[in-house]
Amino acid sequence: MMWKFDDFGTAVAAESDSGEQLTYAQLADLEKLFKDKIGRALVFNLCTNSIGSLAGYAAMLNAHVVPVMIADDLDRGLFDRLFSEYQPEYIWLPYNEKELFDNCEEVFTIFGYSLIRTNNSPHKLYDDLALLLTTSGSTGSFKLVRQSYQNIEANTKSIVEYLMLDNTERPITTLPMNYTYGLSIINSHLWVGAKILVTDKTLMQKEFWSFFKSAEATSFGGVPYTYEILKKLRFMRMDLPSLRYMTQAGGKLTPELHKEFAEDCEAKGRKFIVMYGQTEATARMAYLPANKAIEKCGSMGIVIPGGKFELMDINGTVITKPDVVGELVYYGENVTLGYAECIDDLQKGDERQGRLVTGDMAKMDSDGYFYIVGRKKRFLKMFGKRINLDEIDRLMKAQFNNIDCAADGIDDAMYLFITDIGLCDDVRKYIADKTKLNLTAIHSIYVKEIPKNSSGKTLYTELKKLIK
Repeated sequence: MMWKFDDFGTAVAAESDSGEQLTYAQLADLEKLFKDKIGRALVFNLCTNSIGSLAGYAAMLNAHVVPVMIADDLDRGLFDRLFSEYQPEYIWLPYNEKELFDNCEEVFTIFGYSLIRTNNSPHKLYDDLALLLTTSGSTGSFKLVRQSYQNIEANTKSIVEYLMLDNTERPITTLPMNYTYGLSIINSHLWVGAKILVTDKTLMQKEFWSFFKSAEATSFGGVPYTYEILKKLRFMRMDLPSLRYMTQAGGKLTPELHKEFAEDCEAKGRKFIVMYGQTEATARMAYLPANKAIEKCGSMGIVIPGGKFELMDINGTVITKPDVVGELVYYGENVTLGYAECIDDLQKGDERQGRLVTGDMAKMDSDGYFYIVGRKKRFLKMFGKRINLDEIDRLMKAQFNNIDCAADGIDDAMYLFITDIGLCDDVRKYIADKTKLNLTAIHSIYVKEIPKNSSGKTLYTELKKLIK
């Protein structure tokens, strides 16, 4: 059992922007319903930011039912491929989508969601397998991350500890439930008996902010793109007296934007907490304490309680000196079991044994604070010189903050994707000057928009298709 719903009784666990409420007692009842109706089984949860989706997920996890968290708006062709590969016994989906699966039997309907039985046969599942998440949050890739009950509990306890959460918190949803960061916010707040404010409205909609104010939200989380939007919305001028803290993960924020939000939060008595994590580590591996947000601007912080970092050089030797770049390796109980690429992989046990090679290049300062330099795979060789594409992204966004942009490329050829055709040449010249590369090696491509997944992360694979 992950959460102790009975401890919080009739306290409200979630409230939607339409006024619908879900109590902890109702979650306990739904948990029992899942146990009685289906027992241990594999279920596709078609996720929306709604009471029904949240209730189903939480009750399933407590009932030892294994949910596969999939975006409800996933392309049907991709969904069909996943369905064929993993053969779930059940699907938990919005009630009004039942007719899409007219060959399936309805088991029960509650909170606007229905549980339907497919024609797939039961499969053996590893005893400690709790949850399956896609690695990117929005693709139809067969590769899923296998998370255990121990993984989720360990990471949840750690987050509750360093954020000092209690039952007075009211986080508002800004990220999809099928994304590990969004899910970790749900996990940690259910642990302390808090009320989660659930909405499918975006930051760009007035209804989001109306709900935020009327429900007196105390916190929210965002990826770098979220904070870029907030700046364009002139967030710092908003009157939000209930807001206590803001968290940021899902990629490195530009130092300029980090500093701007950290200073604004300090001036208003709020906390700004940068975090670092991966789905493969359940959610979080590091955090930057709010009181260090300005002093250590640009840092992802220190390791979470119960975890350990090492930096490895190219020969696999541990780096102990400060300010030396190496590949980041993490150790902790929240390191997940491994990947799955088909139904048979769900019988596998713990393949990682608490050690995760992150694929991120980082350095540590003399105080023990870590700084991400870039992804190991996000480097180009440009005429013998190594270029960090993540740094190119940050340079462009810092200098041209009214456009969206991204960099990719192949060796000896860098491509800059820019959403303002009138600035293509200026951006190209600026990057050539900053990198000291020949202008002929840098190409600019106008795009109407930078492709992003449902959690706001840039889809570099889509951009790479535009490289000729």
